[in-house]
Order: sequence, then structure tokens, then C-alpha cells
Amino acid sequence: MTAILTRRRFVQLSVASVALFSAGGRAATWFAPSLTYPSVKVGNVAKIEVGKPAYFNYPDNRSQAVLVKLGREALGGVGKDRDLVAFSASCTHMGCGVQYKGGRFVCPCHQSMFDPAKNGQVYQGLASEWLPQIPLRVEPNGDVIATAVEGLIWGRVKNV
Repeated sequence: MTAILTRRRFVQLSVASVALFSAGGRAATWFAPSLTYPSVKVGNVAKIEVGKPAYFNYPDNRSQAVLVKLGREALGGVGKDRDLVAFSASCTHMGCGVQYKGGRFVCPCHQSMFDPAKNGQVYQGLASEWLPQIPLRVEPNGDVIATAVEGLIWGRVKNV
């Protein structure tokens, strides 16, 4: 004798499973990335030139990131002109290293393009996710500090 799974029973089981799995907030600690990021100096505003990318590792030595002064205001930008931004340098399509060219990030592998002034939004190519943005802060002495990663770095289960 076979049991028939009705739509109503499927929904009931799904809701019960989600409630059981997330009870007490334990689900978030199991699959959510750690929210403790290191604060790392990635440059100084006095030494950063418009349009010249500066590569650094963040949040650890396995992840290359890129800092760029756009010369125009950007979402999430810091500094006097709000034009200083940083992103993971791994393309969200297959992890190739993106390059900053002509005011945008370009993946040389499959030609995905990302807009650094719009939070790393993908607007061309095979990538379907935005580049993970690295929030920055500027210290009174001009040091630029990376503080976190917004989004998941390609190829990882969690960022840190």
C-alpha cells in the first residue's frame, strides 16, 4: 500500500521542518557565516590615486580583494568624495580574478562586468551575483580600514 503525499500534507511537513530546524536560532549558527571580521589597514587616502586599483588580501590570505578610488560618488563609498570602494577580486561566476578597467570590474575568463559605483552590480556576462563589497572606514589619520564582507566570496561556504 503506497501513501499519497497531498499538496496540503507537503506544506504541513515543510512548515514543520522549517520550524523544527530553526528552533532556538540554532540553524543560523550552523549555516550562517561568522560575523566577526578582522579590521585590516588596506591603504591611506593620501596614497590612493583615482582609477589605479590596489590589490590586498581580505578577510584572510586566501582571498584577494581590490581597493579603488573611482573619482565619482559610489554606493557604500567612503572618504571625502565618497568614491573609495573595495570588493572581492573573485568573479562570482567561476572565481576568476577580476580586473579594474575603464571604470568597471571585468572578468577576463567569461567577460562578466561589474559596476563598482553600484555596489558591484553585475550588468554583463555570465555572473549572476554582485561582487561581494568590502565595507571600509577612514581613520582620522587617513588610513583606510577593511571591516567586513557583504556577500559570499566565490568558492566558500563562509567568508571567515
